[in-house]
Amino acid sequence: MSILSKRLSLFKPSPTIAMTALADTLKREGKNIISLSAGEPDFDTPDTIKAAGIDAIQKGKTRYTAPDGLPELKQAIVTKFERENGLAYGPENITVGTGGKQVLFNAMMATLDAKDEVIIPAPYWVSYPDMVLLCGGTPVIAPTDVENAFKLTPDALEAAITPNTKWFIFNSPSNPTGAGYSYDELKALTDVLKRHPHVWIMSDDMYEHLVYDDFDFVTPAQVEPALFDRTLTCNGVSKGYAMTGWRIGYAGGPKDLIDAMRKVQSQSTSNPSTIGQWAAYEALTGPQDYLPHNAQLFQKRRDLVVKRLNGIDGIVCPNPEGAFYVYPSIHGVMGKTTPDGTTLTTDEDFCMALLRDQGVAVVFGAAFGVSPNFRLSYAASETDLSRACDRIEAFCKSLS
Repeated sequence: MSILSKRLSLFKPSPTIAMTALADTLKREGKNIISLSAGEPDFDTPDTIKAAGIDAIQKGKTRYTAPDGLPELKQAIVTKFERENGLAYGPENITVGTGGKQVLFNAMMATLDAKDEVIIPAPYWVSYPDMVLLCGGTPVIAPTDVENAFKLTPDALEAAITPNTKWFIFNSPSNPTGAGYSYDELKALTDVLKRHPHVWIMSDDMYEHLVYDDFDFVTPAQVEPALFDRTLTCNGVSKGYAMTGWRIGYAGGPKDLIDAMRKVQSQSTSNPSTIGQWAAYEALTGPQDYLPHNAQLFQKRRDLVVKRLNGIDGIVCPNPEGAFYVYPSIHGVMGKTTPDGTTLTTDEDFCMALLRDQGVAVVFGAAFGVSPNFRLSYAASETDLSRACDRIEAFCKSLS
């Protein structure tokens, strides 16, 4: 008899992490690999933030904190929400977790029962459905299409809502597509949600500071104040501040929900790294001038990748508003054959053959719920991105 739980069989390890690990293994074996699979900025954490972490160590600020965050960091988050999003929270409305993923998981663990449904637009971040399953809920996948830039329409949201709907997960700009919702596009969705008072909104704003072409970021509770009391606004320092390994995420929401999330965290991890918290405090209260500078660099990379991919026969690549991903369609190469005789029947076939033949690691679209596509992270140097596009073009030209 296996010791493993039946629940474990409901989901698989993260495909994005698996592809990155495979690429790293091939690099260690001496192969020439360009890895564009990880969702991680290639910039260093800013010096002021690193100094704050070092200072915390040197001053002995390394003890336990409250289970869900330092009071000083919570107040900095309150100020951030007011300054950047026009949202009025108090410290009692704030939770801090070990990365944004834990914050989302805590909310689901604290609220989901059997038969509760969670609406997730596809393409989706790979962890959303599996976290819902692990917490006992049912993912309900709401479709989007490339013609609408992978953005959920009000009709599709309306069609997905049932009496069992507990949460709607909203992510803008999106992982994996980079799609960002304008004020009007988001208002159309919040108008639907106003008609269904039993549906709560989990807004994943992790890519807030990575937006391009004068795109104005907005979040649901900001667009529709009537939804404030049933919205969990989630964010973190990982992407915009290049602090992925520091593992600090946070959220603002109704006190009863935050209290329940604290209870979950107190019996799982307890507090996030104290050193990471003091570094995050500096991130939110210190200089912010590198945020637009980094966004400009990412925009230049996006423009390079979108132009190059759209010049390859068989690939169609939308132009995203934010994040650091593109999500091109490869419908035009499905059914073709590689020089070694492999027929490409799925986007996973495409990505594995691309890695094997050309040494470029990207993530297949099936992992995100929409195929045939792949996700490419342009959080890499322009030199590597140009070389990767050369290799993708050579691979597609080799197909017959």
